[in-house]
Amino acid sequence: MHISINLDDDEPLFSQLMSQIKAAVQSKHLTSGVPLPSIRQLANDLDINNKTVAKPYRLLERDSVLESKEYRGTFVHPNAKYNCDFDLGLWVNNKLAGVISELRASAVTDSEIRIAFTRIMNNRLS
Repeated sequence: MHISINLDDDEPLFSQLMSQIKAAVQSKHLTSGVPLPSIRQLANDLDINNKTVAKPYRLLERDSVLESKEYRGTFVHPNAKYNCDFDLGLWVNNKLAGVISELRASAVTDSEIRIAFTRIMNNRLS
């Protein structure tokens, strides 16, 4: 698997990593059970922070594209190719955009939306 990072790109580094891993799975360059480099190794190879590699690994594991096997490493999930087709981030963005449009249509201001969102995210509903 070849991964290259463009530091000058507007796309965040973690997003570039996620996109390239998903593309490798979809093109069958990475198949079920294939081990990926450790977070530390890939970060060293790309000369980036470990946390920048850990985030896409964690998100891809959440989406069942990768699976972590304790003390053995990170591997391509058996259903990775199928699971690459679903983008949870895009789904969340679409849901929020719909709710925000509905609120704006009801004359709720952006400031009121931000305040309510912050309260809900911080579990302060009153």
